[in-house]
Amino acid sequence: MTRWRDGNRLTLLRSGTEYFPALLIAIHGATREIFLESYLFESDQTGKQVAAALMDAAQRGVAVHVLLDGFGASGMAGALGEAMRDAGVHLLFFRPEHSRYTLKRSRLRRLHRKLVSIDATRGFVGGINILDDQDAPDLPPRYDYALAVEGPLAADLRAAAVHIWKSTAGRQLNLPMARLVKQHKSLPARIGKARAALVVRDNLRHRRDIEAAYLLAIRSAASEIIIANAYFLPGISLRHALLSAAKRGVRITLLLQGRIDNWLLHYATRVLYRPLLQAGIEIHEYTAGMMHAKVAVIDQNWMTVGSSNIDPMSLLTAREANIVATHPPLARLLRRDIKRHIKRHAQEAKPIVMHAYWWSRILPWLAYMLIRMMLGITGYGRDEYSE
Repeated sequence: MTRWRDGNRLTLLRSGTEYFPALLIAIHGATREIFLESYLFESDQTGKQVAAALMDAAQRGVAVHVLLDGFGASGMAGALGEAMRDAGVHLLFFRPEHSRYTLKRSRLRRLHRKLVSIDATRGFVGGINILDDQDAPDLPPRYDYALAVEGPLAADLRAAAVHIWKSTAGRQLNLPMARLVKQHKSLPARIGKARAALVVRDNLRHRRDIEAAYLLAIRSAASEIIIANAYFLPGISLRHALLSAAKRGVRITLLLQGRIDNWLLHYATRVLYRPLLQAGIEIHEYTAGMMHAKVAVIDQNWMTVGSSNIDPMSLLTAREANIVATHPPLARLLRRDIKRHIKRHAQEAKPIVMHAYWWSRILPWLAYMLIRMMLGITGYGRDEYSE
């Protein structure tokens, strides 16, 4: 059940150019504890800056807990990770990779969320990994978002971080790590006007929470839905909700990844273009650089920012974290920024798709069928991807 908190101050951070300076300031200002979770943590310039700040905090007595995915951040098991441990940083890996060639379905259960909790009074949630923001010198910064959080919601960020830290340490029989975390029951004071909730996805009590939040908002939409999402392959429920909204007159705009990052999802997504376009849904592809955003705005009031894509991996297997909020000023700010990217950095998909030759649709269908076959083998999402 989603727990809404009133009285929060939420700050929209656009890409790493705004996120990393804010994160470093918060880490340098920490006095008691830090929890940081990330799927990727590279040993590049940005990664070294963040690591140095975390090590400095640990050496001045702050309890620093860093939880990284065992697949995405496996490189941190090397020199930089050892340096962090030597400096007093508590470092754990979620589901470490012992063999890259095993076919166990549990390998798909990754820690994909990007969440930071600092002193139980502030934090960050979004889609931005710890790595350099620019993929190549000729490309703009990676297109992504995060939210800085202050107020009562910060307590829920800490609770989520503590829960997964203890469960990971316990699963690895690392009891000293599990016992490191101290109890903290006080709720931060109200500091703003945003009503917001932290929504997570896991494989126990919260399997469908993020999807349910999207479905409720889409089904309640009265005038407009804007979604910017890097990996977009929704199941039947979300597709039907979008088509139903379009049928009742809601204007729907999708901003999706235009450059090929994950070729399988890229082409499989294009199978959905034609029925969505025929329903009157606008689709634009971001082409200026690499898009990593996972955000939405509905009726210029409801919004979400987080780590969850709208694809089988995020909705069915990965640990994810999104913030949902109802705050018109912030929702309008996010909407304007998405619209700006559509106008300046995207191309409309309709002319490309609707006039495509039949043979150009073969690869998308093969990709889509391959994903369906993989889901059938693993047992994930059989109902949602059975069409």
